[in-house]
Amino acid sequence: MLRPWDMQFWLEEPSGKTLHSKLLNKLTTDIKEGRIAPGSLLPGTRSLAKQLGINRKTVQQVYEELEVQGWLVSRYRSGTFVSETLPEQGLSASDKRLVNSTQKTRPTSELVETLYQDAVSSFSEIQVTNDGTPDSRLIPYELLARTYRRVCVDLSRRSKLGYGDPRGTVELRSSVAKMLCGDRFMNCSAAEICIVRGSQMGIYLASRVLDPNKGAIIMEDLCYLPAKAAFESNGFKVLKCRLDHQGLDINHLRQLLAEHPVAALYVTPHHQYPTTVCLPMERRLALLELSKEFRFAVLEDDYDHEFHYETNPIPPLASLPNSENVVHIGSMSKVFAPGLRLGYIAADIQFIERVAQEVVLIDRQGNTLSEIVLATLMESGEVRRHIRKTRKQYELRRNFAAAEFLRVFGDKVTFTLPTGGMAIWVDISKLTKGKKLTGLPGKDSTLSTLYTDDDIVSTHLRFGFGALNTDEISRSVEQLSETLSDG
Repeated sequence: MLRPWDMQFWLEEPSGKTLHSKLLNKLTTDIKEGRIAPGSLLPGTRSLAKQLGINRKTVQQVYEELEVQGWLVSRYRSGTFVSETLPEQGLSASDKRLVNSTQKTRPTSELVETLYQDAVSSFSEIQVTNDGTPDSRLIPYELLARTYRRVCVDLSRRSKLGYGDPRGTVELRSSVAKMLCGDRFMNCSAAEICIVRGSQMGIYLASRVLDPNKGAIIMEDLCYLPAKAAFESNGFKVLKCRLDHQGLDINHLRQLLAEHPVAALYVTPHHQYPTTVCLPMERRLALLELSKEFRFAVLEDDYDHEFHYETNPIPPLASLPNSENVVHIGSMSKVFAPGLRLGYIAADIQFIERVAQEVVLIDRQGNTLSEIVLATLMESGEVRRHIRKTRKQYELRRNFAAAEFLRVFGDKVTFTLPTGGMAIWVDISKLTKGKKLTGLPGKDSTLSTLYTDDDIVSTHLRFGFGALNTDEISRSVEQLSETLSDG
């Protein structure tokens, strides 16, 4: 059925609001005021995004939120309509302003808004992005269940489930310190460890402790955007350092240090996120020498150290000479599953105490039960055994994914087989030929534009193989081929 007229929209909200909130307010206002009548068919997300010159994902998220609130209804193969029965509107406009809590809060950035919408979408039918996540089907759930039960009974009997150390239980901090000393050549004690709820919390707390008045934070050109959002939310200006085929460009880093005051550098040296490149030893040593010369902190995100396939991994920055300024951040989420939310920060005692003071304000302490369970499994050798077992499976999946890309694409794509991790960085520039892509099918491939807020053409994609078995890898690569060939 043809529409008699195209519905036109515009965004006139004051500055300081995100595109998401502007569009949300505009649509609800138009519905309340009757410009868009109940039962009206709204433009498709692609059409409205083009009309407003914004990202289609923003429109999709607004439509989904209004549907949850009862303003819109989605009909399969028909489109999105204004609901025939609108939500209750008992308050006047002036009264609504009085009770509207958003009037009392600080505005957030569009990046934070997008990250939040991506996070809450995991509870809807939208597929969550897999750009290198572990396979939760490999969790030793029977072992975990038995250990949780045994630890819970023991802690209850000994009245040990009350308030505890904000740095984390001494049992887990000691186990992590042993792991870092034995497996990663680091010399640290339990007093130099703080347990956190995953590496993202560690990144946020580290930037919370650092002083934005001392300078900017440097990040890699393509980077982990949740970390960037954390830095900006704590008042830091973020500078970008170039990447090349060996990772962080040390010459460009020297240039940035000469031109700007810098408080810290955030880096992913083990497997650069998202390109998977391992930073070579000579660059690591040069980086650490610069950190002492210019007196900036180095936030080392060692998010998947456990998964290396070819040779023994290069020791982390925190284990090398001149590493006094390194704050080492790690996670056990990749070992089991992200939902377990256990990570750690390793740094000097003064830094750890400042981090723990922040923990007291926002969380008081971590999850005692989960921490003792993990410490028990680490001390018994079960964690090491699980890592060895899953590492073999992930290596087989990496090799299979690489073979499938060669089988399906031939010489139309290129990549360097990563030495570890759960993703492959694939050059698709021969297929895109400078064209802008708006998205990819499914959840297993993400375009390089996802890792920067700059307006660039996608030349690479990151394919996550960790959470997929061989059949799923084949289907995903073939589906990807169909989309890229059509483009």
